[in-house]
Amino acid sequence: MSSGKKRPFSGRGLSFFASDLHGCTERYEKLFERIEKERPPALFLGGDLLPAVGKHAGKGGFVQDYLGPAFAELHRKLEPDLFRVFLILGNDDPRVHEPAVRAAEAAGAWKYMHDRWAEWESLRVCGYAFVPPTPFRLKDWERYDVSRFVDPGCTHPLEGTTSYPVTESELAFLTIQEGLARLTRNDPMDNVVCLFHAPPYSTGLDRAALDGRSIDHVPLDVHVGSIAIRRFIEERQPLLTLHGHVHESARLTGIWKELLGRTVMLSAAHDEKELCLVRFDPEHPQDATRELI
Repeated sequence: MSSGKKRPFSGRGLSFFASDLHGCTERYEKLFERIEKERPPALFLGGDLLPAVGKHAGKGGFVQDYLGPAFAELHRKLEPDLFRVFLILGNDDPRVHEPAVRAAEAAGAWKYMHDRWAEWESLRVCGYAFVPPTPFRLKDWERYDVSRFVDPGCTHPLEGTTSYPVTESELAFLTIQEGLARLTRNDPMDNVVCLFHAPPYSTGLDRAALDGRSIDHVPLDVHVGSIAIRRFIEERQPLLTLHGHVHESARLTGIWKELLGRTVMLSAAHDEKELCLVRFDPEHPQDATRELI
């Protein structure tokens, strides 16, 4: 579909986007309540969905015990409405839970989107969960960004831990830049919604609370997003990109919606207890709204 043609779409209401729920059932219950009430055509979940420790922290636990059954029940309540769910995991979600996520997908709960494509009415959706190296130890969803450079204070992928089998070569040499190139090839992107966990570098969506901090007298960069994702957006200009990961960014910058060329970028990250719910129409993504519930 060329960028000069109008994309036909169902127009059945606004789609939902949420991210970084971190296993908080109160947020999920608020989300399910709004879905039942408003019946959006689609829900996008941008990673960091599971609890890191405590109840349900065992292999597949939260997905098997709560999230999968909750979405199965939600689909039953919404019948015969058409309702699609697209999700990825995030850097706080141990990848050991991925088999449970795939099993729930097979049962019809959602479409698991990491490193994959899906059709959504007249649009296409792709997902990519990896983030650049962080200070945290879990490296399941971390890769080098555009090179093997790591910001001061961050831990190299090879120096952390993983919850699933991964080769040393994959941790040492694969980059987000290469991963996005393999995923998207030379496909046209003007009718594509990209579901990312990391935000693009040096925008209003990736601002961390690192002001005035330094390590070994080296000031820390307050922007912690992905250079590779920013370059990808600048060069390929997808219709819409969805992001999370940097919880405090919207509070610090007042920005959760931004343009990069023609691409509309939205973040649903939030650093308080409320559910952050972004609503958008893919025909008019620039008119997206954000509500704290």
